[in-house]
Amino acid sequence: MRFAILSLGIGAAALAGCESDAGTGAIVGAGLGAGTGALISPTAGGVLIGAGVGAATGAIVGAALDAHDRDNVQRSSPQTMKKIDHGEQLSIDDIKKMSEAGIADDKIIGTIQSTGSVYHLSSSDVKELKQDGVSQRVIDYMLQTAYE
Repeated sequence: MRFAILSLGIGAAALAGCESDAGTGAIVGAGLGAGTGALISPTAGGVLIGAGVGAATGAIVGAALDAHDRDNVQRSSPQTMKKIDHGEQLSIDDIKKMSEAGIADDKIIGTIQSTGSVYHLSSSDVKELKQDGVSQRVIDYMLQTAYE
């Protein structure tokens, strides 16, 4: 039981410093998972397994587009939303549309990951993305996809 209380306390403390939905989801998931693991199997192993499963699940849920984000993308670019729903490759224009719709960087990156999108950006593509307001963080991630 002490493991559960300690794990939840650590999770709550870390939660205060999280800046992204994915990070917050991971911390909350880890804390809840550790607590559940401690209740089911009050050993260090049970706590660690519960924390790991909870963190992974929480990060995925936190990074996903919420209903508000989906509405924004649907309004600005129904075709982009269709691609996301079908897990299709997102184009550079799709990323621009998501950025224009006010979608957070973590969620754009999470959507690139979930669709398995890969980019081979030229210097002119990078310049265009910057000019159209896509963050450097998203551009950097897009560049990395070519090497994964």
